[in-house]
Amino acid sequence: MTRIVIAVGSTRKPKLGAVQAALDEIAPLLAPSQQFEIVAVEVDSGVTHTPSTREELMRGARQRAEALQLLAGENSEPWNFFVGLEGGLDSIRENGEARVFLESWAYVSNGERGHFGRSGAVELPEPLANEVLVHGVELSVAIDRFAQQTGIRDAQGAWGVLSANKITRQEAFRVAVIAAFAPFYNCAMYRKSAVAG
Repeated sequence: MTRIVIAVGSTRKPKLGAVQAALDEIAPLLAPSQQFEIVAVEVDSGVTHTPSTREELMRGARQRAEALQLLAGENSEPWNFFVGLEGGLDSIRENGEARVFLESWAYVSNGERGHFGRSGAVELPEPLANEVLVHGVELSVAIDRFAQQTGIRDAQGAWGVLSANKITRQEAFRVAVIAAFAPFYNCAMYRKSAVAG
C-alpha cells in the first residue's frame, strides 16, 4: 500500500488536529485505499505575528507551504502535499463602521499547483480588536488577557472563546483544510471548462 505524506508547516496541536480531522473525511476521495501520514515541521510564515488583512493571511499560509516544499527539495523528503495554515484578522469597513473578523486560512500544494481554503469568520469585540490592531499585542496574548485564561491558542483558541466553544480553533482550520484540498479530491469539478447551458 502506498503511503501519502502530508507535510504541515506547524507543530501546534490544533493545527495538526485540524489536518487529521480533515483527512479523516476526505482521504477516501483524495486517494482511496491509501495510507496517510502527517509530518509536522515548524516553519516561518514570513508575516507578522497576527496578520491583520486577508492578503497577509493568505500570504502567510502560502509561504508556510512553500517553505515546506523548499525543505523537502533540500532534504529529499518524500512529501506529497504541503499544507500551510495561518490564522489572524481581516478588517473591513461596513456601513461606515470598522469591523474586525478572525479567520483561519489554509494553502495546500502538491508541489505543482496550490489552492486556498478559508473557514468562516467570527467578529471580534471592539476592545479585543483594539488591543491587537491599535496596541500591537499578539492575538494569543490579548485573548488570554481578555478571557482571563492562559494557553488559549493551544486549546480552543480565540474561536472557542468568542463562540462559547461552538467553533474551536481546530474546527475552523479543519474547514479551511477541507476547502483547500477540494481541487485535489474533487478534480472533476475543477477541470470543467464551461457550465452546460
